[in-house]
Amino acid sequence: MIPNWYLFLALFFIMKSSYAPQEVKVHPNILFIVSEDNGPEMSCYGAPVNTPNLDQLADKGTLFELAFVPQAGCSQSRASFLTGLYPHQHGQIGLATWEYQMYFADIPNVVTSLKEAGYATGIIGKLHVNPESAFPFDWAPQSKELTGSNFGRKHLDQYAVQAEQFMMASDKPFYLQVNYPDAHAPFTPQVDGVPAVPLVGDEVQALPYMEVTDSLLKQKTADYYNCMMRLDKYVGDLLESLRRTGKAENTLIVYIGDHGADLLRGKRTSLEGGLRIPMLIYDPSHPARLRTKAMVSTIDLYPTFLETAGLSIPGYLPGRSLIPYIRGKKARDRKYLFAEYHTHSNHNPYPQRSVRDERYKLIHNLVTGIENPGYAFTLDHTVEITEEELKRIASPVVYEAYQRMKYPPEYELYDLEKDPNELVNLANDAAYQKILKRLQTVLLDWQKKTQDPMIDPEVARKVFEAIMETGVDQKPRRIVPYLELMTPKKPVWK
Repeated sequence: MIPNWYLFLALFFIMKSSYAPQEVKVHPNILFIVSEDNGPEMSCYGAPVNTPNLDQLADKGTLFELAFVPQAGCSQSRASFLTGLYPHQHGQIGLATWEYQMYFADIPNVVTSLKEAGYATGIIGKLHVNPESAFPFDWAPQSKELTGSNFGRKHLDQYAVQAEQFMMASDKPFYLQVNYPDAHAPFTPQVDGVPAVPLVGDEVQALPYMEVTDSLLKQKTADYYNCMMRLDKYVGDLLESLRRTGKAENTLIVYIGDHGADLLRGKRTSLEGGLRIPMLIYDPSHPARLRTKAMVSTIDLYPTFLETAGLSIPGYLPGRSLIPYIRGKKARDRKYLFAEYHTHSNHNPYPQRSVRDERYKLIHNLVTGIENPGYAFTLDHTVEITEEELKRIASPVVYEAYQRMKYPPEYELYDLEKDPNELVNLANDAAYQKILKRLQTVLLDWQKKTQDPMIDPEVARKVFEAIMETGVDQKPRRIVPYLELMTPKKPVWK
């Protein structure tokens, strides 16, 4: 028989262990930095522009060499990284300032999920997604310049100041999204003395994927680089503010651009110049200089933030967490990466779907036979170059590629290994028909799986016609009647 005092002692230790203070796991803070309209034109990606602060982030974190957005447009891209969905799934297919909006206001997203997990949430700079009520941030600065687009680049020094106040004040883990206006057009060469010595056109070459150059394009490229240098300076200030709070060692830092540069063959296209972005992630619990060629998308950020906060990742999300990559663990790489285009403003609708693997890329133009209005818009309003001048400075192969943008065929197929700037369309080449058919099948299967309303070509054509009919001259701007054509009967998350 066991003596009573043995039983008492055993019971005492059991009760003591049950009531002993338990270590509370503190989830990491998240500092999410988003820049405007820039691809991977940074020195850590090999571009001829000085970006030491972003380079330092890359040196101690993970650099994603093949990171992409699901649509090369501001609101469309931002709605996607906040919801983890493709634009045709969330409904923000055009700019919020042109009255485009998500299908449903109760869509789960980064902000609502992290608030439920006990995070304090803040934003500096523009949100640019409708309805804004879907993203109930706890805090934003009072200054209008720090809550809107701020393309005038006013009070850029205040981004870090305001961020430090928010980060310091929070007694909970925080999620802070800081949205900088650079490098959005206009490419302002210098603001408040930054950069100290702006580049000029004679010092640079035009961006390679444009495949044309003249003095105007070289100067625009130089000023784009000036924007990148200014961005880098203020990102450095922000990172220093984080260090001063004493919270840097428990803060996941993520940096992305929202899509490619607003130059020829970039923004508002399904080409690599529009879709490919920089992505840097630093996890202080696993510091390492890592580079990966895995294809990733900004739809992967919501799952990444969920895992960081200790939350489960819903099965309806098409993306996957990037945590294995940034911790140097074995990850399940994508075999295919998908993207799309609908419109930006009402000046440039042209529905497209695209898929790429490690080597080949297929673009499906959904309203072929119609001139792409975005082509003239980019020439006239963005780079201010005439068709005659473009033809004069382009080689025959390059000019043919530009004409393909103006009058897109139904399918475009590119060998990205041999032709990284997507000049030669292989869709009608007999030697590539097997690859064409494979990618067509993969793209169609993805459209079915993600319930893409534009799998019906009539829907694509009707949305295009509705945008063109609504036009660009109404004040106030009218809502394009696309929601009745595209809104699903049941949200994907229900």
